[in-house]
Amino acid sequence: MEAKDSNGNILNDGDAVHVIKDLKVKGMPTTLKRGNVIKNIRLTNSSDEVECRIGKSQVVLKTMYLKKA
Repeated sequence: MEAKDSNGNILNDGDAVHVIKDLKVKGMPTTLKRGNVIKNIRLTNSSDEVECRIGKSQVVLKTMYLKKA
């Protein structure tokens, strides 16, 4: 399985990505703003999702809202 970002680029473990849309994340008081850089993503079993660390929280994000940095 290959995880692809919103532009069709292949994502790998340890890549950095940009958020392309403001996202409200369940369980977090703040939103992820457009343009935030998230480093060191990890791929999951699903090709539509990646796992990352934001602050002290582990979060799973949809690849359709990410762009490879």
